[in-house]
Amino acid sequence: MIQVQNLTKSFRSVTALKDVNFVAKDGEVTGLLGPNGAGKTTALRILSTILTPDSGSATIDGFDTVNDRDQVQCRIGVLPDTRGLYPRLTAREHIRYFGRLHNMDKSILESRIDDLSGTLGMESFIDRRAKGLSKGQTRKLTLARALVHKPQNLMLDEPTNGLDIATSRSVHRLIRELRDEGRTILFCSHIMQEVGSISDRIIIIADGGVMANGTAEELFEQSGCNDFEEMFLRLSKSQETRDVA
Repeated sequence: MIQVQNLTKSFRSVTALKDVNFVAKDGEVTGLLGPNGAGKTTALRILSTILTPDSGSATIDGFDTVNDRDQVQCRIGVLPDTRGLYPRLTAREHIRYFGRLHNMDKSILESRIDDLSGTLGMESFIDRRAKGLSKGQTRKLTLARALVHKPQNLMLDEPTNGLDIATSRSVHRLIRELRDEGRTILFCSHIMQEVGSISDRIIIIADGGVMANGTAEELFEQSGCNDFEEMFLRLSKSQETRDVA
C-alpha cells in the first residue's frame, strides 16, 4: 500500500506539491490524473526515493521513502517518464541487470525474462541493443524492467505511451492481472479513456494539490456531468473556482 500525507515539495520559487494526501490500496488500480506541470511526476519521484520531500511523508507498505530507502526500493517497480537505458546493452541484458539488482535466482530470472518478452511482444528485439530501438520498443523494455522482480507496488508513468493498440491492450490486461493478485498499482496517464477503463480509484491533481479523489462514478456525481473529459476539466479547476469565490 502507498500512503502520502501532507506531502510538500518546492523547487526554488515553484511549489510542485503542496499538502498532498492520498492512499493507493493493495488490490486496486489508482489513476493519477492531471495536466502537465500538475505535480504527478514529482510525486512519483518522491515515492520512488529519487526526491526528498520538503515536508510531509510518503510510505510504501509502512516503510518511509526517506528513512527506509532500501526497504522501499525492494518493494517497488517503477516505470519512469524518462528512459534511462544503456545504449550498448541488449533488451535482455537490461532486464537481467535489474533482476540481479534485486537478487533474483538465475534460473527464475531467465524464465521471467522469457515470460515478459512474450507478454509484451518483445521477441523480435529482445537480443538487440537499446541503441536504435523505437519509442514503442523502448517503452516495452522499461516496463519489463519495472516488472521483472514482481514487486508488490507498481508506479507507472504513462505506461502505454508509444505502444500500438494490441500491446496497449496487453498492458491493460497485465495491470488487471497484477491488481487481482493483490498488488498496488499507481499510474499516471494523459489518456482519459485509459484512466477510466482500468482505474478502481482516480486522483485528480492540479497546481500541486489534490482536487478530487474517488471512483469514476463518485467523480461524475461530484462534477455533475457524465463525460470523462468534462468531468476532469471541471474538477481540476474546482479549487481555483473556490479561491476566486
